[in-house]
Amino acid sequence: MISLAGGLPDPSRFPTDELATIAQAVLRSDGARTLQYGLTAGELDLRHHIVATTPAATSIDEVVVTTGSQQGLWLLAESLLDPGDTVVVSDPEYLGATQAFRRAGADLVSVPTDAEGLDVEMLEARLRAGTRPKFVYLVPHFHNPSGTTLSADRHTRLLALAEQHGFLVVFDDPYRDLQAEGPAPVEPSPHPMSVHLRSSSKILAPGLRVGWTVAPRWLAQAVERTKQAADLHTSTVSQAIVLGALTADWYPHHLDGLRDATRVKRDALCAALRGRLGDRVEFDRPSGGMFVWARVVGLADTPLATTDELLPAALDRGVAFVPGSAFAVDRDLSAHLRLSWATASAEELEVAVDRLAAAIDAA
Repeated sequence: MISLAGGLPDPSRFPTDELATIAQAVLRSDGARTLQYGLTAGELDLRHHIVATTPAATSIDEVVVTTGSQQGLWLLAESLLDPGDTVVVSDPEYLGATQAFRRAGADLVSVPTDAEGLDVEMLEARLRAGTRPKFVYLVPHFHNPSGTTLSADRHTRLLALAEQHGFLVVFDDPYRDLQAEGPAPVEPSPHPMSVHLRSSSKILAPGLRVGWTVAPRWLAQAVERTKQAADLHTSTVSQAIVLGALTADWYPHHLDGLRDATRVKRDALCAALRGRLGDRVEFDRPSGGMFVWARVVGLADTPLATTDELLPAALDRGVAFVPGSAFAVDRDLSAHLRLSWATASAEELEVAVDRLAAAIDAA
C-alpha cells in the first residue's frame, strides 16, 4: 500500500540524530527543570524566542505554547465560541478545524477558494447580507486541502474587513516553511484582530507535539486558562528540544533540505498525474505545502460516481487518498480528492499514480 492520504511528514527528513543530541544535553544540563511541571502558557525561553522571530508577536503575554497547533484550534474554539456563533471557513476546509468548531456548537458559513486563496469579495458580500462571524478561519499558505496561498491584496483586505465588522481572523499556518519555489512567505505584522497558529510538526517532527498561538493579550489569557483546565502545560522536555533545534546552527540547512524535498516530490506527483491521467484530472500545481487537490473529470458518469466510491477500488490496487467529501462544508466535492506527496518517495509517487489511474480506468 502506498498512501497519498495522510499529511504525514517524511520520517527520513526528521533530524533524528540532532534532536537526540539536544535531548541528551537538555536532560544532562537542566534535567531537574525540564522534567518538572511548567508554565501553562509555555516556557519563558521558548516564548521569548517566538517573540524575537515572529513580528506578529510583540510580547510573551501574547504567546501560548500548545500541544500541537491542533490543540490551539480547540482552545480557541472553547475560549471564543458559544453554541450558535458563526465561524467563516473556506470550502473545502481542513477537517480538524471544522470538527473543532462544530464540536463547540458553531454554525459554519463557507466561502469558496480560488487561485488567490479565500474569496474575500464573496466574504464581503456575505457580510453585507448580514453574516456576523465570531472569526474567520483560514490556512493562508499552501492550504489543506486545496494547496492555495492567500494573496497579499486579499490578506490586507481581509484584515480591513475584520476591523470594519469586528471579527477576528485566525491564520492557521503550519505549512508556511514548506515552499517549493519562490521566496519565503513574509511574516505578518502585529494586528489587533489577528490570531496566528504555528507548529513544529511539519518542520521538525510531529511527535514532539509543540505548537504555539499568537493572539491579542486578552485572548491569549483566555486560551491559557482553558489550556490549564485541559492539560496544565505542554511537555517541558519537548519545548526545550524544539527551542534547541530552532536556535541550532544546522536548522537553516535543515529547512533548505525540507524545501528541496518538497519541490522534488511535488514535481514528481504533478508530472505523474499529467503524464498518466492527462485531462481526466484537473488540478493546479501548488507552490508548496504537502497536497494536490484534484477533480476527476467525468467520474459522475461512471458506475463509481464519487471519489468515496472510487476509494475502495484504489485501495484494492494498493493506493490510498482522501475523498473530497471529507473537506466539504456546503459544496458538492464528490468528484474531488486530496493527494499528499509528503510521505512517499518520488519513485513511489509514480507507482501510486499508476495504481490510481488503473482504478479510474476501471470505473
